[in-house]
Amino acid sequence: MPGAVMRGERGDRGHRPEPPDSVQQLLVALGQLVDQAVERIEFQRARVELAVALQRHMLPPGLPELPGLHLAARYAPARDGLDVGGDWYDAFVMHDGSLGLTIGDVQGHDVEAIAFMGQVRTSLRALAQATSDTREVLGRANDLLIAMGVGRFATCCFLRFDPVTRDLTVSRAGHVPMVWATAGGRYGIALDNGGPPLGIVAGERYPVTHRRLTEAGALVLLTDGVVEGPHYPMESGLAEVAALVRAGFDADPDVLASAVVKVADLTGHRDDAAVLAVCYDGPRDDDGPQDDDGWHGFDGPHGFDSPQDHDGPDVPA
Repeated sequence: MPGAVMRGERGDRGHRPEPPDSVQQLLVALGQLVDQAVERIEFQRARVELAVALQRHMLPPGLPELPGLHLAARYAPARDGLDVGGDWYDAFVMHDGSLGLTIGDVQGHDVEAIAFMGQVRTSLRALAQATSDTREVLGRANDLLIAMGVGRFATCCFLRFDPVTRDLTVSRAGHVPMVWATAGGRYGIALDNGGPPLGIVAGERYPVTHRRLTEAGALVLLTDGVVEGPHYPMESGLAEVAALVRAGFDADPDVLASAVVKVADLTGHRDDAAVLAVCYDGPRDDDGPQDDDGWHGFDGPHGFDSPQDHDGPDVPA
């Protein structure tokens, strides 16, 4: 009997009962679900990396530079999440020798949004070779996107700068206003009137605002991902950018663009962000006497602008 007890005790210590079939099946199923979840995460991550690479490929490889005018741009994908957006910027010399500048954001956060962004950017550049009227460019692009039947829309700001006359014309389609500052200490947010986003209302006639640059300064175009987040109002973001532009109007545009895009960190950086910085050296000595100081058309307290817009054709095609 004592020997039997000893054998029984050894058996208890060395034997582990087999789990019931139902538990075994549950563990196998759980392992399969974990494997599938990991595969889906890896697939989605690869998809996002591919989409970001595709978006960067669709942005311009370089920016033009005219005498006295210096450009720099920054693009930052969203920091969190697996969505990708359709922000873009572009700058190019138009058929009349003026400089065209665009920045915008398309509806959606997926690969289709990136493809649509490429269509919008290409359309704007192509149309700007047929006319230098910013209203015409946005109006024709709007009608083209509607005719394509994609079912998406895009916000956009389109600028034309004439380096000879120093005239700046601006048309805006539902987009974030630009921020500016001058060597004379004036700065602000250009609260131009604008029209609806591109791709919504057929036959839309977009307002045009005229300005004239008469001293050194900087303009910064940006997308809402820079200045707005779920718990961060756009007004606060624009105020941050205005302070940066005011302090860095004479900085290298690369430095200015890098500083501005970091404002997205304050918003939570849940959306992608794009910045296009334009620094102007001021008129050359051979441009003749200037009729006043500052930039024509940038008016209002602290430079916060509410200029009048024009309804008729302003810039000849």
